[in-house]
Amino acid sequence: MTTRALIRLTGFCKTSQSTQAARVFSSANASSQVSRYTPLSLPKGLVQKQQIRMASKVTDWVKASDASGEFKRQQSSFRNWISREQGAKFPPEKGRYHLYISYACPWACRTLITRKLKGLEDIISYSVVHWHLGEKGWRFVTKDDQGIPGDNVVPDPVPGHEGYTHLRDVYFESEPRYEARFTVPVLYDTKLKTIVSNESSEIIRMLYTEFDDLIEEKYRRVNLYPEALRSQIDEVNEWTYDKINNGVYKSGFATTQEAYERNVVALFEALDKTEAHLKSIEDQGPYYFGKDITEADIRLFVTIIRFDPVYVQHFKCNIRDIRSGYPYIHKWMRNLYWNVPAFKDTTQFEHIKWHYTKSHTQINPFSVTPVGPLPDILPLD
Repeated sequence: MTTRALIRLTGFCKTSQSTQAARVFSSANASSQVSRYTPLSLPKGLVQKQQIRMASKVTDWVKASDASGEFKRQQSSFRNWISREQGAKFPPEKGRYHLYISYACPWACRTLITRKLKGLEDIISYSVVHWHLGEKGWRFVTKDDQGIPGDNVVPDPVPGHEGYTHLRDVYFESEPRYEARFTVPVLYDTKLKTIVSNESSEIIRMLYTEFDDLIEEKYRRVNLYPEALRSQIDEVNEWTYDKINNGVYKSGFATTQEAYERNVVALFEALDKTEAHLKSIEDQGPYYFGKDITEADIRLFVTIIRFDPVYVQHFKCNIRDIRSGYPYIHKWMRNLYWNVPAFKDTTQFEHIKWHYTKSHTQINPFSVTPVGPLPDILPLD
């Protein structure tokens, strides 16, 4: 029995014949037009039972008292700026700043990609937290943690932090009364002993604008936010963030059927829009806006590279996968991964899969990590 026939038989989908036809998602028409998705309508009684069941389950992501079931992302608290302006509190200096990141986190990996693209490896140091996110937040590895893959997965290397066991210790050093989540990335000032910023979108712009006086000419020429494209980049960033980058989380952490369907539908409509764009500019170059990498490539890549390995199954973003459902997005992603070292070298699939499947126990209570898909990423054609 086909999935559509089963849905009709159970009565879970109350749609007209023409609307049900719109639920068929083929890769053939995905590249030529934006598909229209029809949410699944559950019987009212079943929805009410589900809401009661979920209301008694407390998670860090959606409050049990929130009847909407919507995941609401926390606003970043540290919003200082590294600046070349005379007298700036945080001037660009070699060896002064340190990045705390997680290979699992797409927001953190934005900063690591930008750091490498701009040739800042000798200017800004970085370290990687353990992939597991526990009750106290991200923790640093210890001598007992063996065989964790990836560069710079080490105890906190900042002088004076020898006794720090968790990233929260860095937050409390900067703000003893801090009460929000302890998120990555963190851009830390080792001289003033304080967090500069924990907002990834602002950190990446600092990295590619404020350190040009300290790097080689070939890296100064790397312009991730060219003036001629700024309005387009800003417009793309806005809906990509809301519908795709954050959309996978709003789908996966939803605690009501309505919230899940609303967000997963919006996610795939945005992926359709991205697919159509990449098809339209294919003859102009391999990147989002043609021949040069821009901020738009970085922001989108970190979500797409995680899509098939974790978001399809773990966050139930399973209307399509990337490798079989979106040929132009798939080609764009593989080109960045295989041909641009800044993208491949900052991607660690073990951290990605282990973190999501073993940290989010409200979604995956037995912490079983799926083996597939294999391979994690396909080779270039």
